[in-house]
Amino acid sequence: MSATQGDGRLAPVIPLFDDASGRRSWHSTWDDDGDDDTALDEYDDEGAVGEDDGSAIERELAERALLKRLRTRQLSEKEACGVLAERSLDSAQIDAVIAAFRARGYLDDSRLAEQLIHIGVDRKGQGRRAIAITLSQRGIPRAVAEAALRSLPDDDAERALEFARHKASAMRGLEREVALRRLVGQLARRGHPAAVDVARRALDEVAGWPS
Repeated sequence: MSATQGDGRLAPVIPLFDDASGRRSWHSTWDDDGDDDTALDEYDDEGAVGEDDGSAIERELAERALLKRLRTRQLSEKEACGVLAERSLDSAQIDAVIAAFRARGYLDDSRLAEQLIHIGVDRKGQGRRAIAITLSQRGIPRAVAEAALRSLPDDDAERALEFARHKASAMRGLEREVALRRLVGQLARRGHPAAVDVARRALDEVAGWPS
């Protein structure tokens, strides 16, 4: 479960505290003030197994840093590894922390891919190509990204035309060639195919310019 922030980032809901019954109680991270001194899970002392005091402390500090980052933005496993790499952890410790966070649902590349697709389609009007680039930039593994993109309906062309119609309606005061250039640029930035043809069709359908 997660909340979408105003800037498109994803603020996850992370189970942080055990109640008196020993069950996890769920705490929304969106309204938190960022002070995570009491927010780190104990992890059932897993981090201390086989580690000396110094290593255990470094791992705990790294876990705190990662939890703090997750409060403001959901991360891919690759991004989480980058956060941990900033701390004094070796590769085995990083793998252990990632595995622990994944097991508790703090990290989920498949879920993150679905949410990024939802934002790209519904909020940004992006096409499949632009969304695929976003998934890659966020470190989503290729197989996971491709599986998530397969869930998209094959309606890029129709969504592109609907977007262009909406934008064209607000450009009636412009010369046709100026409006065409702007529409093509907007469509291209969102990864829509055949941007020129779609822009021309939208201008033809929206009254205000000679063909």
